[in-house]
Amino acid sequence: MPTALIADDEPNLSAELASRLTRFWPELQIVAMPRDGVDALAQINERRPDFAFLDIRMPGIDGLKVAQLASEVRVVFVTAYDAHAVEAFEASAVDYLLKPVTDERLLRCIARLQRQGMSATDAGTVVSALQREAAPIRWLTVGIKDTTKLVSIDDVLFFQATDKYTEAVTSEHRHLIRTPLKELLLRLDGERFAQVHRGVIVSYAAIDRIERDLLGRMRIHLIGHDAVLPVSRAYAGLFKQM
Repeated sequence: MPTALIADDEPNLSAELASRLTRFWPELQIVAMPRDGVDALAQINERRPDFAFLDIRMPGIDGLKVAQLASEVRVVFVTAYDAHAVEAFEASAVDYLLKPVTDERLLRCIARLQRQGMSATDAGTVVSALQREAAPIRWLTVGIKDTTKLVSIDDVLFFQATDKYTEAVTSEHRHLIRTPLKELLLRLDGERFAQVHRGVIVSYAAIDRIERDLLGRMRIHLIGHDAVLPVSRAYAGLFKQM
């Protein structure tokens, strides 16, 4: 009987993937669902699963490092971002799934696992498809302890980088996510969001007005929110006609 481990720091997402894998591949036994990279590596070494479904961004050790250290297991990365696809296949990943994973895509992954591997041609095709077709983010998963909350991208007014995290700011809340701003920008719809500062991405729809002070510095005022966002010189051209 084939066995698998699912590692994701969002337990609800792990449980949902486990349920779908069980439904589509009844013979597959899920032996562990660790929530950080250190535990994932320990569980892989202890339980020796055939497959490991790994999130890339996890506390402790990221999924790429786990894959490098656990060379005996066949790895499928399950992540919200396509930026690490090339690195993943260099780490001998069998497949790379972008969240949210559709049933059709998961079934193709299962078929690939059952065929015992991916050729170099297959890997190149997947990377090309990810780079060409990766859909813009529609929702964010934010976690508080054991609770996972989905935040619609439509509700986000702006993203702001902090020391270790990125804040996704809505009209009522500030949510912390671990995705760096530069990676987030790759998965946002460029017609709806714009980077206006090294540490700020704003929703066009949230902008009320742009004001320029006596020194020529531009500031964005938002609709229904008291935050005032800086616009650096490098991005001032976005609002040249405004």
